[in-house]
Amino acid sequence: MDLFALPPVAAVLGGAYHALMGLSHLLEPALGAGAAAAAVVALTLVVRAALVPVGVSQARAERTRMRLAPRVAELQRRHRKDPEALQRATMQLYADEGTTPLAGCLPMLLQAPVVGVIYAVFVHAEIAGGANALLGHTLFGVPLGTSLVGALSAGVPPVATAVVLGVLVLAIALVGELTRRATLPGGPLAVPTPSAAPPGYPGIQGVLGALQFATAVVACFVPLAAGLYLLVTVTWTLVQRILLRRRFPLGTEGGVRPSIP
Repeated sequence: MDLFALPPVAAVLGGAYHALMGLSHLLEPALGAGAAAAAVVALTLVVRAALVPVGVSQARAERTRMRLAPRVAELQRRHRKDPEALQRATMQLYADEGTTPLAGCLPMLLQAPVVGVIYAVFVHAEIAGGANALLGHTLFGVPLGTSLVGALSAGVPPVATAVVLGVLVLAIALVGELTRRATLPGGPLAVPTPSAAPPGYPGIQGVLGALQFATAVVACFVPLAAGLYLLVTVTWTLVQRILLRRRFPLGTEGGVRPSIP
C-alpha cells in the first residue's frame, strides 16, 4: 500500500507541492528556467530552519548524556550482576537530573513525517492527481526528474547532464568527507574525552560520517530535484551540528562528577 495515497497524507503532499510550484512561479521572472531548482533549495532551507529547535533539543540531550556517562558507567559496574537494579538506578539518575535516556529522540521522530513529505514531492512522478510538473523543469538544461543512473542506463548522456549530475553527487560526497573529518579526534564533532563517552559513541560518530557517503550513493539514483534537496540537507546538517556543538560543548554542563554518592 502506498502511504502517500492515503487521503490525509495525499492532501499534505499536494499542499506542499502546490506551495513549491507557487514559489517557483514567483521566482521565475528573476531566475527564468532555474526558478524551480531555486524553489527546491529555498523550500529545503525553510524546512531545515523550522527544524532547528529539534537540533537544539538533540544537542542538549547529547551533552547531558555525555555529562552523565561516567556515572552511568559506575552504575553498570556496581550493578553488573543485577540488571533490574541497574535499570532502576539508571532511571533514578536521569530523573534526578530532570531528563531521560531518550531525551532528544521524540523531537527527532516528530520531524520524520515533515522531512518525508518534502522529500516525496521531489521523487513522486504523480502528485495531487496529475503529473509532477516540477520534474519537467530544468537546471542548466537538465530536467529535474533526471537521475544519474537513469541517464547512464539510457546510453551516453549529454555533456550537460553528466556534468550537472556528476557535480551534484561529488558535492554531496565532499560534504560526507568534511563530516568524516569533523568526527575525527580534534575535529569539531569529535568526542572530547573517549573515557567519558557513552559505550559505542566513537563508533556511532564514525557511522554518522559514513552515512554522508551513503547519501551520495542515493543521489545517484534519485531525480535531480531530490539530489538538490539531499545536498542542501547534508550541508545544513553539518554546519548546524558544528555550531550547536560550539553552543553546547560536550562534557562541560555542570561539570563531570566521577562517582555516585
